[in-house]
Amino acid sequence: QVQLVESGGGLVQAGGSLRLSCTASGIMFSTSRMAWYRQAPGKQRELVAMITGGGFTSHVDSVKGRFTISRDNAKSTVFLQMNSLKPEDTAVYYCNRVPTLSWGQGTQVTVSS
Repeated sequence: QVQLVESGGGLVQAGGSLRLSCTASGIMFSTSRMAWYRQAPGKQRELVAMITGGGFTSHVDSVKGRFTISRDNAKSTVFLQMNSLKPEDTAVYYCNRVPTLSWGQGTQVTVSS
């Protein structure tokens, strides 16, 4: 059974930082492409950053230079380091495989101005 458990969200002022974590079980984590997605109120879920099993990363333009995705295959965990946060980064953040499996509960990130 696939399980994705996100954590690390919270309320932060603009310009602040957060580090999200996601631990996966029930998948071949070390060979899976993993990604962080986010869904803001009233908007569709969007992919924010992706990392291959070998560590190749990509980030959407809106977060380039501010967010960094990484992974620890030994712990089946993927991270998202978020710096210089902006109010428009406010959303529920989810991790998932690429292609996606069932979704976890996500973690809320709220950035105040």
